[in-house]
Amino acid sequence: METMNTLDVTALEPRLKHPTIFDIYDRLNPGEAFVINNDHDPKPLYYQLLAERGPVFTWQYLEEGPELWKVKISKNGGVEADPTIGEIVTKDYRKAQVFKHYGIDFCCGGKKTIKEACEKKGIDTAEVTKALESIQDNTNSCENDYTKWDIGFLTDYIINTHHQYVKENTSFIVELANKVAKVHGQQHPEVVEVAKLFNQVGEDLMLHLSKEEKVLFPFIKELATVQREGGQLPESAFGHVSNPIHVMESEHEQAGDLLHTIREITHDFTLPANACNSYTILYKKLDEYENDLHKHVHLENNILFPKALLAEQELQAGVK
Repeated sequence: METMNTLDVTALEPRLKHPTIFDIYDRLNPGEAFVINNDHDPKPLYYQLLAERGPVFTWQYLEEGPELWKVKISKNGGVEADPTIGEIVTKDYRKAQVFKHYGIDFCCGGKKTIKEACEKKGIDTAEVTKALESIQDNTNSCENDYTKWDIGFLTDYIINTHHQYVKENTSFIVELANKVAKVHGQQHPEVVEVAKLFNQVGEDLMLHLSKEEKVLFPFIKELATVQREGGQLPESAFGHVSNPIHVMESEHEQAGDLLHTIREITHDFTLPANACNSYTILYKKLDEYENDLHKHVHLENNILFPKALLAEQELQAGVK
């Protein structure tokens, strides 16, 4: 019976892979699950499943490469699924500070449950859960409820707040990092690596913002307009909106990994005793930059993108 619940995707013809997976999923009863084995990250399938079936399943990585990816796909509706980290932070953004304290990624890694994330990092799940529970629900919180925002308005907010932050601060931090590396690199070789890594972050993110602002975000704003005013589903050169979303999330993860590496090699931005003003400002700005990126990516990965996928799905259903 167990072998029937595991599908080796690599054994299927490419044209049959997704239809076979969808057929197995559709035949599941609520609360049932099956596992797929693949030779690469099947994240595009996640987006297609979300776009065509909606948020009615649980996606759990059992193995994450480099040679084998195993994903457990469960149909919701039986035993209530544990909320993901992204869902927890979306409901109450104050809890992001708890995840940050324990070094748990709540933006790029937002699709994991608390248990999955804790097991991966070797952290006591009960300790993290207790810390989260200490933050009481507060309906009067001044934190914006981004989940209720129109996706067009949310898109503009991300551009005007977080994209603008990246544009205004990246070149300054690059210049500062290069200066500190030149002056202090011999005595503190880690700052040479910091400069190299952040130069890559800056280059990647500026290209990333351009793609979002020129390709993905205009399409999302069109979806928002059709939702409000009616009309036809907008056409695109990229097919389903899940396709560029997959690319953007992959790039988010790459930037997050680079910044996490910077934090690690600087021991959480711990300054040496002889740190000058430039050195001090650099570490403060890197910490600030990473914090902004976390919130930026959270708004996109956990709120904007799922809402855009759902909007496209609903409009497609209305056309049929």
